[in-house]
Amino acid sequence: MTTVFIAGSMNIKHLDLKVKERIDKIIESDLKVVVGDADGADASIQTYLADHCAKYATVYCSGPTPRNNIGDWQVCTIEAKHAKGTRAFFTAKDIAMAHVADFGLMIWDAKSTGTLSNVIELLKQKKKSVVFVNKEKSFVNVGDVDQLQELVSHMSEHAQVKADEKIGLHAKINELKHEQSNLFAH
Repeated sequence: MTTVFIAGSMNIKHLDLKVKERIDKIIESDLKVVVGDADGADASIQTYLADHCAKYATVYCSGPTPRNNIGDWQVCTIEAKHAKGTRAFFTAKDIAMAHVADFGLMIWDAKSTGTLSNVIELLKQKKKSVVFVNKEKSFVNVGDVDQLQELVSHMSEHAQVKADEKIGLHAKINELKHEQSNLFAH
C-alpha cells in the first residue's frame, strides 16, 4: 500500500482548500498517511484526517508520547538519541517518516527549514514531494535537484541565509547535485 508523508510548517495553522482537496484524494484512495505530532500544520493535518475519517494514519513522534494524536491513531515512537526538545531530537521522527513513505505532500511557508529538510530527505532517498507554497497558493513538484532549486527560489534572501545557518541548505543542494551527476558519470 502506498504511504504518503504529509507535513508542514509549524506556523501554518489552517489548511488551504487546495491542500484539503489533495488530502481528500489521499483519503479516497485509501492510501496510508504518516504525519508528525507537532502543533501547527501537523495538528491541522491530523484534525482534517480525523474529521474526514481517514482509515490509515500513523502519528510519528520523537520520544515516548506524541504531543498531538487528534484521531487516536496508531503511534510510532522514534528513539531519538539527541537532547529532548532540540532540532535533532524532532528531526529523528521526520527522517523515519521519509524512510517509510513513498512520496511527500508538504505545506510550506517558504521559510521553514523543517519542512524544507523533509523535502531534501525524501529527495536523498529518490522520492518525490509535492510542496504547497502557502503564500503563493501553488504546488511545486520536487523530484530532482533542479526542482528543489526552483522551490528554494520561492524563499526570500533572508530566509535562504537563515536556512544556510540552520541546516546548511546550499551545501545540501550541492551534495545532491554531486550525487545526481555521479549517476550519469557511470
